[in-house]
Amino acid sequence: MPSAPPSPSAATGRGVFIVRNAQSGTAVLRLDPAGLLAERLPEAVVRELGEGDDLGEIVAAAMASDAAPSVLGVYGGDGSVSRMAQLAREHGRPLLVLPGGTFNHFARSAGLTDVATALDAFEAGTTIEVSAVEVTAGDAAPILALNAVSVGTYPELIDERERHRARLGKWLGGVVAAWRTMRGAEAITVARDGRRARVWSVFVGVGRNDPRRVATMQREHLEEPVLDVRIHHARGTRARAIASLAFGRRTAAVLRALRLMPPRSDVERLVVSEFEVTVRPGPGHPSVFVHDGELEEEPGDEFTLRCVAVPRAITVFVPPREV
Repeated sequence: MPSAPPSPSAATGRGVFIVRNAQSGTAVLRLDPAGLLAERLPEAVVRELGEGDDLGEIVAAAMASDAAPSVLGVYGGDGSVSRMAQLAREHGRPLLVLPGGTFNHFARSAGLTDVATALDAFEAGTTIEVSAVEVTAGDAAPILALNAVSVGTYPELIDERERHRARLGKWLGGVVAAWRTMRGAEAITVARDGRRARVWSVFVGVGRNDPRRVATMQREHLEEPVLDVRIHHARGTRARAIASLAFGRRTAAVLRALRLMPPRSDVERLVVSEFEVTVRPGPGHPSVFVHDGELEEEPGDEFTLRCVAVPRAITVFVPPREV
């Protein structure tokens, strides 16, 4: 069991340990938060996450020191936030989320629109117990995800984007990836409860979400410990498969108006506490899945993915609720 944390100082940041992922959010222009952190939390310890650094090892070293932190913070995107959330859970510490990624899906769901808002929430001391999903692939150790887990078209798009990211950057690389995926996308085979199906994608989101969406990458509820599963059956075109990945409300509305989004009859929805599926991508397609934007590759031609809803997984600082 983790030891009881010392009381942090909201006024100075004493007892706060923040890891900053400078590689996050490079596709978006934003101010460097270093000055604001130094001004608002002068006694906080801020550690830069360098290339090749292991976040788990950095946090373990901080927790083993004589001045073990009482709050773990992270400046980065959804992948960094989810990884730190898992560590915060393991060490029994609350999580301070400082949005610094391209999309910041979880931070936006929590009302943390920018670093200043997140620091206001910390100073106010308002927290919420956030549910999550624990995902296990094969015999690997479980991974904690805060937003969604996906197999099929979206992971292939992310895989393709990563191939072009170093040369073209994240945004332009994503455009090229979307074009190439739309031209070469193939349905995958999944097996669940003894039934097989050909699908474009499967999304497992945390908490009930908009029933009109397929790509539930940004959650609508923080506390609800259920999984909202969307299975997009391969009955339509590749264009619809790519269009279904739209997660912005405005983009989805435009694509829906253009009749590019799949009809509801093509999307099977389940609201469950646990979900297990065996994935068979097929020849020439990688055995991959995505959790909160992070790509994981599995060995072999198939793998089994098990997702379990975790209630009250972590404590997160959020803005005070309006009465």
